[in-house]
Amino acid sequence: MPASPHADLLLLFQRAQAQFTDRVDAVAAGDWAAPALPAWSVADLVAHLTSEQLRVPPLLAGESPDAVAPRIPTDPDELLGGDPLTAWETAGDAALTAWASPDALDRSVQLSGGPAPAADHLVEMTADLTVHAWDLARAIGGVTRLDPELVAAAGRYAEERLGDRGVPGLIDPPVPVPPGADPQTRLLARFGRRA
Repeated sequence: MPASPHADLLLLFQRAQAQFTDRVDAVAAGDWAAPALPAWSVADLVAHLTSEQLRVPPLLAGESPDAVAPRIPTDPDELLGGDPLTAWETAGDAALTAWASPDALDRSVQLSGGPAPAADHLVEMTADLTVHAWDLARAIGGVTRLDPELVAAAGRYAEERLGDRGVPGLIDPPVPVPPGADPQTRLLARFGRRA
C-alpha cells in the first residue's frame, strides 16, 4: 500500500476484507441457505457484499450508481456462481486495487444519497464488512469474535454517522446493552444486533 494520509484507512479495509474472507471460507456446502439476517440467507449476505465490492471501481472512476447498477447482477446465484469464495475474493481484490490507486481517497464518489468523499465511503464499507462478518459467523456457527481494531473503527463510524434511529431500510435502530458491555457488544447493538 502506498504511504498516504489515508494509508490507515486502506489497511483497515484490507483487514475487514480478510476477516470476512475467513468467514466465507468457513461456510460449509449445506450452510448457504441458512438464515443470516431477516429475509437474507448466507448466500444473500455474501452476494450483497460481493456486489458492494464490484461497485467500487466504477464509482471511483466517476460513474453514477444508476449507471453501475445494471451491470452488476442482483441474483445471488449469478453473482456467486458455483464458487462463492472465488467470486467474493475476485470482487474484493478489484475493490482493494481501486481504493489503493493514486488519489482514489481524495476523490468524491456519487452514491444513492448524493456525492460523498471517497474516504468516508471507505470507512462506511469497512464498518459494513466488520458487522457483516459477525452476521455471517453467527449464521454458520463460526468464530464471532471480531478484530478489536476493526470493532473500534466501526464503533467510531457508528457514533459519528448513525442516528438514534439507525438508517431506515438499511440499519436497524440501536438496541439496549447492559452496563459494562464490551466494545463488540456495544458495536453490534449500535447496528441493531443482539450479541
